[in-house]
Amino acid sequence: MSYRISCGYSALKEAADADKPRERLERLGAEALTDKELLMLILGSGNSRKPVDEIAEELLAKLDKAHEPVTADIIEVPGIGKAKASAIEASLELGRRRSSRKPRSIVSPEDVYREVRHYASRKQEHMVVILLNGAHETTGTFVATIGLLNRTIIHPREVYAEAVAKRAAAIAIAHNHPSGNIEPSDEDKEVTKRLSEAGLILGIKLLDHLIFTEDRYYSFLEHGLL
Repeated sequence: MSYRISCGYSALKEAADADKPRERLERLGAEALTDKELLMLILGSGNSRKPVDEIAEELLAKLDKAHEPVTADIIEVPGIGKAKASAIEASLELGRRRSSRKPRSIVSPEDVYREVRHYASRKQEHMVVILLNGAHETTGTFVATIGLLNRTIIHPREVYAEAVAKRAAAIAIAHNHPSGNIEPSDEDKEVTKRLSEAGLILGIKLLDHLIFTEDRYYSFLEHGLL
């Protein structure tokens, strides 16, 4: 009897959790949803071992680490079969194609924030790099490193290798602070200085470095640190 009650409660809880993103989508639109919530809608449901929100969390971590994830990468997440993995890969590719039709210019820190804000909900620091062409239009975005809570170790090669390969003319970087504090640490300042100097040598200008949360950001450029 207790097992049946437990299963019923679990099913009801998952249904309720799945409804939350759907309700928010209807009320606020897709832009208001976190990356995890969007993945929950794509996944639809979990399985007998894991609810949909936990599968979405694991999938999000996998996507953050892979520059161009394919079905073989996605299917490694427990709870995702081949059919669902193929649907997710197709969704990501459609998003890339639609996005690539509209080049987005980066002319202010607010523009950088717009590109990276959806990473703010991550529980670890993510160093995000935005690649730009000569007109300062976005040509790509990727996660260079994922660090421990409030600490990301970054080396210039992890930032500029992709920029060189994609022939970027400039970059902007940003990392989230899970603590909610947007003030830069001494390490943040040192890393920014090192990356700026490396960019000068490579001929790839570092336009700005943002520290951000879900509702605000700190721009190194605006504060005269770049």
